[in-house]
Amino acid sequence: MALTILHTADWHLGRRFTSFDQESELRLTRARLEVLSRILDLAQSRNVDAVLCAGDLFDSASPDKEWWQGALDEFKRRDWQRPVVLLPGNHDPLLPNSVFDAHHPFRSGLPDYVHVVGEDGFELPLGDKAVVYATPCRSHAGQTNLASSLPPREPGDKRIRIGLIHGQTFDIDGYQTNFPIPRGTANERDLDYLAIGDTHAFREVEPNAPVPTVYPSAPEATNFGEKDTGYVAVVFFPRDRARRALVEKERVAAWNWRAQTCLSLGDLRELRSDENLRKTVLRLKLDMTLPLDEYDEAERILTELKGSLSANPRVGVLDEDRSGMRLAIGDVCAFEQNLPPVLQSVVRRLQAEAAERPEVAERALHHLYQLTRD
Repeated sequence: MALTILHTADWHLGRRFTSFDQESELRLTRARLEVLSRILDLAQSRNVDAVLCAGDLFDSASPDKEWWQGALDEFKRRDWQRPVVLLPGNHDPLLPNSVFDAHHPFRSGLPDYVHVVGEDGFELPLGDKAVVYATPCRSHAGQTNLASSLPPREPGDKRIRIGLIHGQTFDIDGYQTNFPIPRGTANERDLDYLAIGDTHAFREVEPNAPVPTVYPSAPEATNFGEKDTGYVAVVFFPRDRARRALVEKERVAAWNWRAQTCLSLGDLRELRSDENLRKTVLRLKLDMTLPLDEYDEAERILTELKGSLSANPRVGVLDEDRSGMRLAIGDVCAFEQNLPPVLQSVVRRLQAEAAERPEVAERALHHLYQLTRD
């Protein structure tokens, strides 16, 4: 191969996860910084010639110091010669006083091998065999085709040409996109590879086109429902430019995001046995009506999943919706038949109250069941 690059995008450092509790939010926010180390470690182990970062590296143009300082420290601790190129995206556009502004302590503190795309018409030669062209986003939204500013190939230029752009591709005719990238852009600009960012799923746009245009995905998922996230692209350019660049996706994520609905106690038992839960962000919805003894077992499984003061959780981060988990009120056979009369009266009263306040009555019945069982 003549050249190897690592292409990444959409780190979203500093992203908040306000739907989770404070501890879980902190873990997920820090995971976005921790993945940066794995990305750069992979670049080193693959001995790539350059690392290209295609925008939205920060979740905002002015992130808190914790996040830009963490990224800066990660870059500064490496004694490298290979160039790293940082492209401002629509979440972190090149604005006055932004994190990519020339006077910001993040940008001014970067080591020499890290290059910020700080102007239109950015050009970075990779030795004498390749060149990177890029144009930054200067706003959070726009209809400008930033790829149109990439220069055409000069006569006699045999170098590998790589474009670096943040924007959205036209997959549906007439659909409005943010910083649109038209079909056939890579071929039209006579590039050998177009590195893009914005979409969080790994995807090769126009896979049958002569030139690859690739979204490398967000290296850590940002929400439930995102598919094919957690990767970077490692791209190999053959010495013969007539041959298409080879693109491999490499997983770097620590977390798997998963949404699951359990409809029975059997589903819940099966979930508990999953050995991958420790590194899973799980949105669990319960939709089942159970007799008292099974309801009690389900409660114990849920305690195992989320952990307690005396036991570590089985699930890394758990978002639990138990509103659909109900107790079969009419079935209280699990109670001992020789309960004292006063407790038998309590059971009957709770059964009657379940018609008006089912959640309270069900929890009280279960609590009474636990006490009598103990």
